[in-house]
Amino acid sequence: MLDMGFHDDIMKIVELTPKSRQTMLFSATMPPKIRKLAEKLLNNPINVEIAVSKPSENIKQLAYLVNDDHKDRLLELLMEEQGDVSSCIIFCSRKSAVKSVNRTLQKKGWKSRAISSDLDQKEREDVLSGFRNKKFNFLVATDVMSRGIDIDNIEIVVNYEVPKDAEDYVHRIGRTARAGASGLAITLINGFDVNGFGDIEKLIEKTIEKPALPGGLRGPEYNPGEKRSGGGGRGRQGGGGGKKRFDNKGGSGGGDRKKRPFNPNWKKRKNPSSGSGGNSGGAASGNSNPS
Repeated sequence: MLDMGFHDDIMKIVELTPKSRQTMLFSATMPPKIRKLAEKLLNNPINVEIAVSKPSENIKQLAYLVNDDHKDRLLELLMEEQGDVSSCIIFCSRKSAVKSVNRTLQKKGWKSRAISSDLDQKEREDVLSGFRNKKFNFLVATDVMSRGIDIDNIEIVVNYEVPKDAEDYVHRIGRTARAGASGLAITLINGFDVNGFGDIEKLIEKTIEKPALPGGLRGPEYNPGEKRSGGGGRGRQGGGGGKKRFDNKGGSGGGDRKKRPFNPNWKKRKNPSSGSGGNSGGAASGNSNPS
């Protein structure tokens, strides 16, 4: 919700309130962005946490260990196996992935639309209305769809990417199996998300079934807690292989590289990003002395 522009609205309201005030902040989850906002708005707050609800027993949960370059094919096979799917939400953790997956589905002839914080309010409402009215049966979305939106009779939830916060998994799959109905939740796990999915299993206190991949597809081993060694495709932290160093000696796993000739003007070059301010990824500047 903060990515949709609510952050600026909240800060503007706070600036108009008295310095001396009582402030309470409620959030379904407390990811880093929300914690940073709380630190800015609240003064020595008391933290009250309620245990996360477990997923409904009516949700059949499956997880597939699959490399990123095989995810699209696996998704196609799994949906063909389900037959006539009337309503399915496919969650991605990145807006770029939402656009990419939606394009892939449309190229296959599937009726799909995408929704993320890139859309304005009217556009989001139009997409949700079309999904509710079965104008299309696949909705590709970021976590903007994982909570606070009530749509009945969603058959399947697919986590195309494992959520960064374990609690978001519960909110995502909670879109199905509502009001006593049954539902299916499928998660696709690449090599970089194995540990994150291990955290999810700890949170919900359940080992989720992990069927073998169909059709000769390949994926990583499931060993949560072990150090990642690459091989998962494009994960949240890129495809391993070691960081490049300025002296071209390479990082761990970097391999042998030819040394670049020394450039006497290198120190005189300006860093193009210096002085630009950039985005820190947190809240915009606000009150320096929050109360």
